[in-house]
Amino acid sequence: MDSPAFTPPLLFISDAHLGGFSDSENQRIESELIQLLNYCQRNKIRIAILGDLFDYWMEYPKHVPQLGQRLLNRFETFNEVLGPTLFITGNHDNWTRSHLPSRGFHLVNDAFVSHLNGQKLMALHGDGLSDKDYNLPRPLMHRILRNDTFVRLFQGIFPPKAGIGLMKYFSTITRQLDEGPKKQQTLNRWARHQLKKSNLDLILCGHDHIPRREQFAFGTYINLGTFYHHRTMAYYNNDGITLVCWEPNKQSLTQFETNNSS
Repeated sequence: MDSPAFTPPLLFISDAHLGGFSDSENQRIESELIQLLNYCQRNKIRIAILGDLFDYWMEYPKHVPQLGQRLLNRFETFNEVLGPTLFITGNHDNWTRSHLPSRGFHLVNDAFVSHLNGQKLMALHGDGLSDKDYNLPRPLMHRILRNDTFVRLFQGIFPPKAGIGLMKYFSTITRQLDEGPKKQQTLNRWARHQLKKSNLDLILCGHDHIPRREQFAFGTYINLGTFYHHRTMAYYNNDGITLVCWEPNKQSLTQFETNNSS
């Protein structure tokens, strides 16, 4: 699971849920993401996606969703210029095959452990981990949806149009279940315990849609919040890591801090 160290500057983003809203709202989200990519490329800022970039991404053996094609085209150029973008799949976009890697993404289906300025970092989506040592089990439904046998059966029964339509409906329901104070408390408790018992210094994730920074004596936990609503992300440079917000009217990043100490 360990990987080479990240290098600054770097932007961590999650939970754009592109495709999960009305046509006009999806267009807004996609346009703002493209604006952000333009900004990052101009300023040589690399990006790491921590899941749920899409709301219902599902690749079939001979069919690729038409969702977010403008965004993927822009990412392909971005990846050619700045190098592969880390993409940790979330519980809404883990039905992947070869298309995203062909666009220049480095695809990871669980967690990614690396280093930031000598600090050990774990980046994940937040819906759960397959490694039992981390004590963050995925809910049963999430485990079923990630199961290769289930995916083959589902795609064998439902052709692409029907299967993707069904997933879009299901994703709308589960997106609402993923967020809220209960999920927030679960991830807060897990991150605190994990930081205290391990040699990790920093944990980054999304999933519960509540942006925040929890500072402990033994480490830091940051939840990225959502791009589709809060436009929040974590930005890392040589001065450290902080929560930031994309301001489309200003075409810039501004600080968004919710510091809590425990």
